[in-house]
Formats: sequence, structure tokens, C-alpha cells
Amino acid sequence: MAGGGGGGRAIRVLNVAEKPSVAKTVSGILSRNQGLRMREGRSRYNKVFEFNYTIQGQPCQMLFTSVTGHLMEIEFEGRYRKWHACDPVDLFQAPIQKHVPEDKLDIRKTLEEEARKCQWLVLWLDCDREGENIAFEVVEVCSNVNSRLNIWRARFSSLIEREIHQAAQQLVRPNQLFSDAVDVRQEIDLRIGASFTRFQTMLLKDAFVFNFSTDGRNLVLSYGPCQFPTLGFVVERYWEIQAHEPEEFWKIQCSHTTDEGTATFNWIRGHLFDYTCAVLLYEMCVQEPVATVTKVRQQERLKYPPHPLNTIELEKRASRYFRMSSEQTMKIAEDLYQSGFISYPRTETDSFSARTDLHILVQEQQEHPVWGPYAQRLLDPSSGLWRNPSGGGHDDKAHPPIHPTKFSPGQSGWSEDHRKLYELVVRHYLACVSQPAVGAETTVEIDIAGEMFSALGRTIVARNYLEVYRFDSWGGSLIPNYTFGQQFTPTSLTLDSGTTRPPPLLSEADLLDCMDKGEALVMGYDDMGYELWKPYLRSMMEEDMKAVSVGNKRKAEVLATCLQQMKACFLDARLNKVKLFQALEIFFDRTNRTGGDEQHNIGELVRRCDVCEDSDLVLRKKPCRNAIWLPGSISEAAVTTTVCNVCTPGPIFKIQFTFRRLEIPPDFSVHHLGCVGGCDDIMRELMEISASAHRNFSSVPARGRGTTASSRNNSPNNQPQSTCSFCHQTGHSSSDCYSLTSQSRSAQSQGGNSHNGDSLIPCSTCGSPCLLKTANTENNRGRKFYSCQTQGCKFFVCWEDSVPTTTTSRRGDRGRGGGANGSDVRFVSATGDPVSGRSCFICGDPSHFANVCPNRGIRN
Repeated sequence: MAGGGGGGRAIRVLNVAEKPSVAKTVSGILSRNQGLRMREGRSRYNKVFEFNYTIQGQPCQMLFTSVTGHLMEIEFEGRYRKWHACDPVDLFQAPIQKHVPEDKLDIRKTLEEEARKCQWLVLWLDCDREGENIAFEVVEVCSNVNSRLNIWRARFSSLIEREIHQAAQQLVRPNQLFSDAVDVRQEIDLRIGASFTRFQTMLLKDAFVFNFSTDGRNLVLSYGPCQFPTLGFVVERYWEIQAHEPEEFWKIQCSHTTDEGTATFNWIRGHLFDYTCAVLLYEMCVQEPVATVTKVRQQERLKYPPHPLNTIELEKRASRYFRMSSEQTMKIAEDLYQSGFISYPRTETDSFSARTDLHILVQEQQEHPVWGPYAQRLLDPSSGLWRNPSGGGHDDKAHPPIHPTKFSPGQSGWSEDHRKLYELVVRHYLACVSQPAVGAETTVEIDIAGEMFSALGRTIVARNYLEVYRFDSWGGSLIPNYTFGQQFTPTSLTLDSGTTRPPPLLSEADLLDCMDKGEALVMGYDDMGYELWKPYLRSMMEEDMKAVSVGNKRKAEVLATCLQQMKACFLDARLNKVKLFQALEIFFDRTNRTGGDEQHNIGELVRRCDVCEDSDLVLRKKPCRNAIWLPGSISEAAVTTTVCNVCTPGPIFKIQFTFRRLEIPPDFSVHHLGCVGGCDDIMRELMEISASAHRNFSSVPARGRGTTASSRNNSPNNQPQSTCSFCHQTGHSSSDCYSLTSQSRSAQSQGGNSHNGDSLIPCSTCGSPCLLKTANTENNRGRKFYSCQTQGCKFFVCWEDSVPTTTTSRRGDRGRGGGANGSDVRFVSATGDPVSGRSCFICGDPSHFANVCPNRGIRN
């Protein structure tokens, strides 16, 4: 360590650990429990320990406290935190901030108070990338109040006296690259997770009946870059099982018993699915049952011990041997680590460094009543049992493999799981430094009527590591001695049948519980062509983060590349959202709700769209928005299988409509089987379908209302022309009315002033003139707004004070307005379409919806 100094006046050193228990343990080790004082910090859980210590000859007054994991959290700024306040795609570049949350403010205050009076800051956070990132969070808080701090890092992998003192005497600087790699991971996970979670939740939660409990909380269909591939493993296996078709097969079984034992011979063909063929071959063997030995092969076989233990292998083996979940495994491993019995349990490394003293770790175990004698033999050179462990080729450059650090005969306070996991770590380490097991393997092949069979026998010559590693077995059996050319008659020769079986389900119970719900999402994205559930996407991200941690790639470069790729996936997923609906419909029922945002945008197929199929939109891969929206008077609309026999080109499927009684003329029926192709007089009157719009109709939303089609195709057909609701002339719709646009231009030239409370500003949805009304809500009382009064439309158009006085109102800008106020209150749906333009369909007031309208139930 440079700059340690020597002698002189004691300096004040602020030490910070990742957990309170680690701060207490390290303080006890460094102080040797001599002169150790404890006082309260601002946080009741994070105490402050004081003691004297010497670092490379420099007297130090040590102050030791802790955080509790991450001190800061990352989140979006301002309005981007609200689900409906921005388009989910905006989250790929929305501003983010890292700050100390409310529940960590007391810890921050402790750090600030102690840092002001110290000269050094020593970071005792866990020595992995995550710990390094927490270290820099501590550095930021402390440096903000004391920029002169000399900042150091203590590196350790176990809480044992030897290693802790060594770490204190060999302080290094913190690793910014390790922290940057975590920053990349956090930002990627936040942006991808938030955007896809909001998209699929807002899109689907009101459209389907999800038959699982949310414990009173709002339903969230979450997406995580890590959790989704994990779910993908389970779903993929489930698909394999579902796709499996059992097939019956037949195989010939042969055995031979002598005084030396029994040999079971397996048919070289394995099995056959053709019963007739299997019977013919079996009858040939029965007619000439004499077996001739064609090959006898004897050779030595070695069974090697496992590689040193890393986190993934620890979780896998604990699950296999003890049926222990990954969560429980890591919780217990963390307890054992903090108590000083094993090394740090979160590591990717499965190779020991050449500098590691492997023998001293075995010496610690010599007194154990069970595996102690084996440890003694390992240390005896004459036994020939010792072998330097082979590595698995992984090294995270932060921690060694998991290994025992202190002997324990089994602590009195330990649970059964604590004892099992400690035993696994110890036995695994002892096995790693042991010789492989040695076996003698014999393979015998025989010929019966031209059909070949083989048998395998094995004896263990030297058990070696298998003596201590009781979790491993090396099955085998003795078989009689055979010689080349020997002939014998089998003891049994049978034709057996069986059935093929599917692969077993994966065993993680918590993943299986959510499989039924996650499967539809996996199917939907898979149908889009994006295998977001495949592990290689996350693997590529992890490789990039690793490259950042070693300086091979820059943080900004990895962020830009990854987010650009995932944003492209997101945009395509949104355009192909119908795939998600189709997948969800397999598992869940559709709802009858009318208030979901996306139900204004998603519909069932009524006819093929002749706009995007016949134009160059397909070649340019531009989205087609050719649609006609249903008016608010329709409460439900369901596409039927009945085809209209009048409208062309077909087929055009009729729709079963249900209207709201108070919003249609008295002589109209509430229920109507209608056609939107142009032949239906009732629908034409209610919907004001224009001659150009109804020809281009491609899909009808199941319910709700919205804008008319933005693209047009004036191909001729024989459909009746509609009547303009403004000038009452045929041949055009109100949105194309020359009289309306002329008067609109005239009104704009006069500054947009209203006349007698009416306005000539056209509705951005249907083109009809809008009325100037006054809001009566608490936030906007007295503020004037324009609202369309056409039956079945009644859109809120814009606030009066947001209308430009020199420009025309553009179609398609509904509800956004032209000023700052309009953009500040912009709300969107899952697809990014604005929803703030919707108003009460009864009275037109944009300050509330119809379900709370004071005029509800009053007949005009």
C-alpha cells in the first residue's frame, strides 16, 4: 500500500462493510476484542464500532460501520416513473437518476457524519462486481461531505483472522471498471424490464381474465432480462413434454447366469418400433439360441473428482443431494460465510490460484470425527492420496472457489440444512485434492443368430476420493469371466415391450407455479420471431458486462449497442402485438371491459386490408393504420362468422353490436347485426362511414372509439356514398367538407375567437364543429375547452388556451394541444397512443369519464 506512512499522530479511518454482521466480525478480528467500543448510529441496525489499529506502522483510530446492501437505487426521473405518462418506448432513453431511497437515509446520515471527521475511507464491501458498485455508492456519499478523503479498498474472501489482517495490511484502490459493469447491468435491466413490463401489462391486463390471485395488488405481467430466459427453460421443456407422442417399442433381452454371477446383455439395436420385424428377429434367436462370444475387452477406467466449487455448482448439488432450493442454499451459505466457516459463496471461479495454500485448509479438518481420518491420510505423503485439483476454466478475478475456512464439529445453533451444506463444502474440497477413483471395466459382446448383444461389468480397484465424497457413486457389477469364441446358451431370452417417455419436467417448484401464465408470453414473443426467452440474449449481455469489467469495452458502448438492439425488438413486438393476443387467448378468456386503453386499438379480423397489401407499405415495412373506429354509443362489438352477401370485395364478416340505449335514437334497437362494408343503412347513419374510409376498412376494434383511418384508397366499388354531417351533401364526409375547412380558415384568420359560445374549430376525429365549454373540476375550474358534440363522437379536442392563433388544427393531434400545457398532461397507452383526449361520452367533459358523470342516467 502506497502512502501508508509510519509512526506519528493517529489518523481517523472510516471503515464500511456491506452488512452489520460483517462490520461486527471484522471489528472483533482487527481489535482482537481488546478496547472495542460500540455506539449507536443514525440507523438502529447499523452500529459504529471504535478501536485502535496499526496499518503498516501507521497508528489508526478505526471507526467501523456498515450499509445494508446497495445504498442507492436507480430509477427514472420525473414523469417517466408514472406508467401512463409516457410511451413505454421512451424508457429506452428516458433520463435516470441514482439516489438514496427513503429507507436508507439514516445510513447516509451516519456515513456523512463520520466521514466529515476522518482522513481515510476503507471499503470492506464484498469483493465482487456488485460489492464494488456498492463501494462507489459509499464513496459518492462520503466524498460529497469530505472531498479530501484518502480512499482504499480491503480485499478478502473469508472472514477468518489470517485473511482479514492480511487485507488490512495490503489495501488497494477500488476498481472503477467493476463498478461500471454493474452500472451497465442495472441500467439495461431497468430500461428493458420497465418498457416490456409496462407494454405487456397495459396491453393485456384489461383484455383477459387472469385466473390467479394477486393478493389484492395490481396485476403486473413483469418481464426481466434474466427471469424471462429462466422461464423459457421451463416452458421449452413443457412444450417438449406436450409434443411427445408415446410410441410402443419392442426389444430382445438376454441374460446369462453362472456360479460367478449374472450378466445382462443389451441388444445392440436398442429397440424397434416395428412389431413384426422385432418378432421375426426374436424367433430367429429362439431357433438358434447358442451365443458366441465375439469380443472381450478389459481396461482401466478413472472417475475424476469434481472441479472446485462455484456458486452455480453449489446450488445444483444442494438441490440434487438435499432437495434444497437455490434461495435457501444461498441464505445458508451466506450465514456460514458471515460466521467464518466457509469462503465467500458468490463466485464464478472454479480454479484455485497457484498462490493458495491448499494444505492448510485440509489441516483445519483433521480433528473432525467423521472425515478427520481421511484428511490425515491426505496430508500423509506416503499415502499417495493427494492430487492438486484441476480447474474448470472459470475465474471471475474476485474470489476463489468456495471452500471451508474453519473447522466445526457441528455448531449447536445450526439447523440441519446448515450442517448438510457445511458438510457438502468440506467433503467437496477434500475430494478436489484427492486422486480419482480407479476401476477395472470389462465389456463382452456376443452373437446370437446374427443379432449382437453386449454386457458391461465393472469393479472398483481404488476408491480414493469416493471414500470422502459420499454423494458420488460409481455403479457397476461383477460379471462372469468370458473368453473369445466361448459359446453358451442364455439363461433367458425374451421379447419385451415398452413405451417411449417424454423428458421430465424441470424441478424448480416456483417456476412451475408460474409456468401456465408465462407460457403464453413466451409463445407470443416466439411467434413474432424474437426468442427473447432464449438464454443466449442474456449470455451476450453478461459477456459484454464482463468485457467492461476488464476494460475491453467501454460502458457507454455496451449500453448503446444493447439498448439499440432491444429497442428494435420492442418496436417490432408492439407492431406485432396481435401475436400476444392470439397466444393469450389459448390460455385465458377475454374480458367484456370497455375501459382498457389497448382495447381501443386491438380488434378481430373483419376483412383483409387492401391498402397495405396493394401498396408499397409492405415493402417498406411501414405500419398500416387503416382502420375505422366505432363510436362511443357501442358498448360491445363481436365479429361473427356471418359473411355479408352484398359488399365486395369479400369476405366481409358481420359484427354483432350492442349499443347504449341513452346514446342512440329511440327507434333504434340496442342489438344489431351490422356490416361495416357500406351496405348497412343503420350503421352508415350511426357511424358516418365515408365512401373512402369504408372501402379501406381492415379491422374493427372490439369496443371503444378513436380516430378514422389515416390512409386512404379510392379504388372504385359499388358502395353507397355517405352524407356529410356538416353541409348535408353527398359524395364526401364531414372530415373532407370544403365548407367546414373554409369556415375554419376564416375563424383562424380572426384569431380563433368563438361566436356565441360556439367555435368553428373542427373536431380532429370526425371533422364536425366543436363547442367551447367550461370545465368545473377542482384543478381546471373556469378553464375553457373545445369539445365535439356530434352524437357518437363527443371528443375532448383541446384546451382553449393551448390552441395556436395562427396555425390550423391538424387531424390526428387529438387531445395534445399546441402548447406546453397540452404536452405536460399527455397520457399514453401501451402502444404509445395518447389517451388524454378521451372525455366523458355523456356530457363531453374531459375532466371525468362516463362512469362518474353527474348527468349519467338523465335523458336529454
